[in-house]
This record gives sequence, structure tokens and C-alpha cells, in this order.
Amino acid sequence: MFDLDGLLIDSEPFWRQAEIEVFGTVGVELTEAETRQTMGLRIDDAVRHWFERRPWVGMSPVEVERAVTARVADLIEAEGSPMPGALDVIDLCRHRSIPMAVCSGSYAVVIEAALDKLGLSASMSAWHSAEWEPFGKPHPGPYLSTAAKLGVDPTACLVFEDSFNGAISAKAARMRVVAVPEPAALDSPRWGFCDLVLASLVRFDENALIALGHPAR
Repeated sequence: MFDLDGLLIDSEPFWRQAEIEVFGTVGVELTEAETRQTMGLRIDDAVRHWFERRPWVGMSPVEVERAVTARVADLIEAEGSPMPGALDVIDLCRHRSIPMAVCSGSYAVVIEAALDKLGLSASMSAWHSAEWEPFGKPHPGPYLSTAAKLGVDPTACLVFEDSFNGAISAKAARMRVVAVPEPAALDSPRWGFCDLVLASLVRFDENALIALGHPAR
């Protein structure tokens, strides 16, 4: 299973751009560093985070969520590109006939835009949005639901994640986790609960896949 933003597609800068733009329209001036505080959270949780700290008038929180999400989808359609090594890992799993899925905190419109932009729609046996869950990541619900869609026991799943909240979600679902943090967070000891930590998906190969429990064919 794959997270989406910042893992398969280089969209985290789009989220930061969209949040800065949209929050600015309601008088909440966010810095790029502040937008990183909510990385890996579902957009409604991120909006709630800022509304509790800097309440605004005008647009409702739901309207802000929709505006940010729509802006990100537009940016992906116009400028989206794969993260380094992402398509190679997809090819590796495809050639080994491993069923794949995307589990994302992003809403469906963003997931569909990204999979279409990367040409991965046909490669995924399923995809799931935390939009449809009572709780987003770091709650395990999104990953458990994705495993159910695949018809696979959670303990047999391998997850690729770039965010701390996402990695917690997958581990809480009893899955193995490959963490691919952004460079600034790579050396943090907090990734110690993950099964493998990489600087880039470029570093993931068949040997790593075998070591993580997928036998050679």
C-alpha cells in the first residue's frame, strides 16, 4: 500500500501553496513551516487545527477544506510529477504480481487527479480516501479499510509512507512500514518503530522487498 502525497507524487509543495493561499483569504497568514505542522493529517483535521488556534470569520471551515482541496487537484493536473523512484517501485511490485493500493488522507478528487496524472489508475487494485473514515491518519482506520478492499489480512501488508502520522496509522493497523521522510526529518529518531527508513524510493529494490517478507518468485 502506498500513501500518495509526497510519496508517489510530488504534491506536498502544492498543499503548502494551497493552504497559504486559501487561509490567507480568511486572514490566517501561514508560513511554510507552519503548514508542515499538519503534514499527514486529513484536510478537515488540518483546517480544524488552525481554526481552533486562529478562528476566522467569512468562509466556513468546510468551505476552506473544499477550496484547498480543489486548488491542490488543479495544481496536480497542471504540474504534478512522480517522486524519485516511485514508478520503479510500482513496476517492481507489478512484475511480481503483488496487488497494490493507495491509502491517502487526501480527498477522492485529489487521489483521482494524481493517479490519472501519473498514469497509475490501472496499476492499483484499489484506492481509499480517509475522507470516507470517521477518523483520518494517524488512526489505523484508513489502512484497515484499504486492506479490506484488497481482501488481504492487515498483517500481510507492506506500507510506504512519508509522514509520521501516516506511519503511525499503518503500524497501528499491524502492518510493516517503509518510511521515506522528507530530508529535514530523515535523521529523526522517531522513525525507529518503522521496519525500514529510506532517503528516497530510489533506494528500494527487490532485495529490500524480500527482506520485508515478500519471497522471491
